[in-house]
Amino acid sequence: MALDFSGQNLRGRNFKGRQDLAGANFSYADIRGANFTNANLKGTNFSYAKAGLQRRWAIFLVLLSWLFSGLSGFIWELNGNVVSQIFDSSIYNQIAGWITLILLIAFFFVTILKGVGSGLVLFFVVAFTGAITTAIALVGAFAKNFAGDFAVVSSKIFAAGIAVAIVLAFAIAAAIAVAAAIAVAAAIAVAGGIAVATAIAVLVAQTLTFSVVFTVAGTLLSIYIGWRAMKGDEKHSLIRNIAVTFAATGGTSFRGADLTNADFTQATLKSTDFRNTILTRTHWHKAKMLDRVRPGSTYLQTSQVRQLLITRQGQDKNFDRQILRGINLKAANLAETSFIGAGLSEANLQDADLSRAKLKQTQLDGTDLTGATLTGAYIEDWGITNTTKLHGVRCEYVFMRLPTKEDPDPLRKPDNKQEVFADGDFADFIKPIFDTLDLYHNQGVDPRAVAIAFKNLAENHPEAELEIVAMEKRGDDKFLLRAKTAAGSDKSQLSAEYFDDYNQLKALSQSQQLLLVERSDRIRNLEIMLNTALGQPKSYTQGNTIMSDISGINIQGSSNVSGIAGNSSVANLGTISGNVSIALTQLPDSPDAEKPGIKELLSQLQEAILQSADLAETDKADALIQIQALAEAGKSPQESTKQKTAKNAITMLKGIFSGLPAIASLVEAGNKLLPAISKLFGLG
Repeated sequence: MALDFSGQNLRGRNFKGRQDLAGANFSYADIRGANFTNANLKGTNFSYAKAGLQRRWAIFLVLLSWLFSGLSGFIWELNGNVVSQIFDSSIYNQIAGWITLILLIAFFFVTILKGVGSGLVLFFVVAFTGAITTAIALVGAFAKNFAGDFAVVSSKIFAAGIAVAIVLAFAIAAAIAVAAAIAVAAAIAVAGGIAVATAIAVLVAQTLTFSVVFTVAGTLLSIYIGWRAMKGDEKHSLIRNIAVTFAATGGTSFRGADLTNADFTQATLKSTDFRNTILTRTHWHKAKMLDRVRPGSTYLQTSQVRQLLITRQGQDKNFDRQILRGINLKAANLAETSFIGAGLSEANLQDADLSRAKLKQTQLDGTDLTGATLTGAYIEDWGITNTTKLHGVRCEYVFMRLPTKEDPDPLRKPDNKQEVFADGDFADFIKPIFDTLDLYHNQGVDPRAVAIAFKNLAENHPEAELEIVAMEKRGDDKFLLRAKTAAGSDKSQLSAEYFDDYNQLKALSQSQQLLLVERSDRIRNLEIMLNTALGQPKSYTQGNTIMSDISGINIQGSSNVSGIAGNSSVANLGTISGNVSIALTQLPDSPDAEKPGIKELLSQLQEAILQSADLAETDKADALIQIQALAEAGKSPQESTKQKTAKNAITMLKGIFSGLPAIASLVEAGNKLLPAISKLFGLG
């Protein structure tokens, strides 16, 4: 039974290393100063809990910050005194004063504009230049027999350098003190008031106006840096990180704890240590002072991410390439948000609105997308796996590429813009292939040798349950054949055996290859599919797989080519024919009723194929696929790539028809229609 600490005063309690706290209830509890280091806190409820510093630690840290603020005030006064020496009658004092003034002004401006880091760089550059100049001046003075004044000059310059170095250190220390006081006391008035009070005390003791000016200016600079640091200004992130570390000393510690599925809804979390903590699917909705925690290397270190976790409002934000593994964005508004290259594995995105989100190359291994909205999302090469949960995803359509000015709706699925996915259809459509054998051919592809080699591999290894799931043409002479395999198959051995066979077959003459093809209709059918894939000008991504337009040829353990993926062993001619009809409707009608165009000729050929009593069902499926390829190419019949597609498709159709009796009606239709189609594509 889970432990119940709800509403209890647990300040300073030690729960270090306890493994019995999984699922415990700490809601509304006071856990300030509590130690949960390395504890098992899976599923623990910390909603409305109050974490942070105990009162005695808070007082101690504020007093310490006051001390630093006071010291900084006195150090600024010291530098003011040094600068005031530019009005001294001694030339050596004037040199020291001017060097200090130049360095301080440079430090002021660069620090305000670029941050403390840039101020440090400039300081050392100017200081180095000043040292060189001073050395030259001293050499000159010595050469002019002013050796007696050498000790005076060097001591003044040395004093100026030491003073500036001290003020630089204490300016940063004061800024840290201010930031720390804000982090501890949550009020800039505390640190600012003390720093200003210190400055006033110093001013009372001053008689020189120049010293007064620099004391005030230095104090205000420290307050400004500390305030900007705690407001999240990236220029002063160094100050903020040191201040938060300082303020978290003695606070609630979750260091090294497992907070998987823990709930911090509306909890107060300032001065809390989350270093090395497991924060998988941890709830942060409406958490308070999450910007005052010590995040370590967790996703809490980014201010934009913290704000998203608290509000769950991330519409139109950019999180490209950020590591957000295990983040909990349940029911978040992420419409039009960009996650290009981001790591969202094991994240909770249940019921999140990801409409029009950019998910290119987003890693989603083990991510829960149950009930999420993906309508209009761009899913190019997204990294879903067999552990990605897609149940109940709401999606009407998606895009397989990122938009461009030329193509704002690239590769929309479903292709017909008048169609949308029905409930549950998207998950079936996008279901990825996870355990595949990738046979990559990096030079001139021989489709016949590929078909024979793959058939041999499937027959020699029926236990591998090889099934072709994708064919992808890459460039002019590269080709990828992707096959699903049974779990545990040795893909390295299968690949080596395939390519040994393929290279031997490729070396055979055409006549020798034909002898092998004639023994198997399965090889012939696969060869037709491969030729068609090689002739396709475009491809699309399904899951992690880039698939050609004729992708999904199923090769069962017996190496039987069985048609389109997702259908039975006999091709679903109704579905294929319906796809062909949709493609034909997108072609323009012929302007001359007596002179048929591509649309009319392909419609006639489609009907002749369906009505043929001489053509086998699998051959009808193959022929209709070629008709669909011609219909797609017919949208731009004069483009060279479309003409190549058309030429390959017509060649395939002639090969399919060649085995029929000469008197068959389909042969007569082919002899009449194919030359006319070729002419319309400019193929003669």
